[in-house]
Amino acid sequence: MHLTSERLLDGDGDGYGHGDVSEREFTLGDFSGILWAPATASSSAPVPLILLGQPGGFGMRRMYPRLLARAQSAAALGIATVCIEPPGAGDRTPLPGAEQSRADLRRALDADEQPTADVIDRLILPLVDRAVPEWQITLDEVLDLGEIGGRVGFSGGVIAIGTRLAAIDPRITAAGLFAGSYVPRQTLDEARRVTIPLHVLLQWDDEGNDRAMALELFDAFGSTEKTLSANLGGHTGIPVFAGEEAMRFFARHLGG
Repeated sequence: MHLTSERLLDGDGDGYGHGDVSEREFTLGDFSGILWAPATASSSAPVPLILLGQPGGFGMRRMYPRLLARAQSAAALGIATVCIEPPGAGDRTPLPGAEQSRADLRRALDADEQPTADVIDRLILPLVDRAVPEWQITLDEVLDLGEIGGRVGFSGGVIAIGTRLAAIDPRITAAGLFAGSYVPRQTLDEARRVTIPLHVLLQWDDEGNDRAMALELFDAFGSTEKTLSANLGGHTGIPVFAGEEAMRFFARHLGG
């Protein structure tokens, strides 16, 4: 991990009442990321960590204000957060076939048709195959830092990425997932291997989400503790209290 910048953000002036938060930008191989932590974190008082997922295709810089807000909320609970540039987003090289897959998806939606399993697989699975190993590499590096330790959670982003990561990496001890993207059938099989506590957010009227598939995925998760928080509204209409509920979930399961 190569640090490219480091600064201390004055949380007292942002209107949220948060304490100071350290922000470190880094590169790792061919991707970049940002690590936030409570300024009080130290090797003698390490803090837990949340991996901040993002929607595909937008890029870390475009999502920065929302990522920072999530990081500040976590830091107020004594929890560090990290995000990385998703494969094919920002300045990264587009994933092969991604543009054609998105065009095929738009064509189906414009025709008021259900996207085929082939289109969904071509759009989502290459992203998952690339993103999950990069998250694991990032986790290796961040957990080597003295001030980060203990439990790890995954939050938001493409639900297929969070599902596979929770299924294969035992370091992930809790996950807050957003049912806001299409789900390959393979993801349902992976969900049955997930046994950690889950908090799943579903926007009931999300125009870009297959509600029936989202409910089928929730049912498939093997966790004995799982909560579905469903609210009326579209993809971007998530109520503020839903985000607060998700943070309380992480506070319970990660500590801080």
